Amino acid sequence: MTDRSYYAPTGGLPPQTQILTDRAMFTDAYAVIPKGTFSDIVTSFLPFWREARFWVIARPMSGFAETFSQYIAEVQPGGGSDRPEVDAGVQSVIFVVDGTVQLTLDGAAHDLAEGGYAYIPAGCDWSVKNVSDAPTRFHWIRKAYQSVDGLDRPEVIVTNEKDIAPTPMPDTDGAWATTRFVDPADMRHDMHVTIVTFQPGGVIPFAETHVMEHGLYVLEGKAVYRLNQDWVEVEAGDFMWLRAFCPQACYAGGPGPFRYLLYKDVNRHMPLAAGALPR
Repeated sequence: MTDRSYYAPTGGLPPQTQILTDRAMFTDAYAVIPKGTFSDIVTSFLPFWREARFWVIARPMSGFAETFSQYIAEVQPGGGSDRPEVDAGVQSVIFVVDGTVQLTLDGAAHDLAEGGYAYIPAGCDWSVKNVSDAPTRFHWIRKAYQSVDGLDRPEVIVTNEKDIAPTPMPDTDGAWATTRFVDPADMRHDMHVTIVTFQPGGVIPFAETHVMEHGLYVLEGKAVYRLNQDWVEVEAGDFMWLRAFCPQACYAGGPGPFRYLLYKDVNRHMPLAAGALPR
């Protein structure tokens, strides 16, 4: 595979002369957070992290997307955390979009460069450090793990997307493909984080409407995306947040590939509130 260039925010503030017209929107069915909103004043700090800040781009919200949170982390040289996760029941995925980061997982150190992926099971003892001389930026996706009696918890996975051949979607001649870090048939996993790639002119040829929630961060390229009843232009650096059953489709605009990092919840029964079923 060829080298990839992933969009990563760098912060700053727009000039006082900039007009306010933008593509940011939040609806009952979806949200679009365009790259222009990733300024200094919307970052967050987290306990037990040093020399680090976070753009929080998704969080559980009642009546909207409820299963996951997603951050873009920016860690300065020498920064990181020996206690990054404060909830032992939460699993994580790290995906590096700029620079390098050192992850230590159950005592084993791993250096992740751009395109590096790590699945961190719930209860894993882990830490993260920037041992380079430049800032590093990575996505951190978190989900409370839904254990099932009779299924073991998944193991640590550390890899790089450049080492995984994308799987073409059937009958698309390679115009639409998915890079899978986890075997879809592995029932131990209750979330998938993948990379979806469309070649110029590639499409989702129907309005997908399904129970999975989505977070889609555009790594590269541009497209026109169908979100519920609207067609929205998106480009590298934009984030789309879709609640369950939001209709979705897209046309990749070229001139290069359109690629996005995709979260979805999978492989579990739907939660039912106690006492909600008829007797």
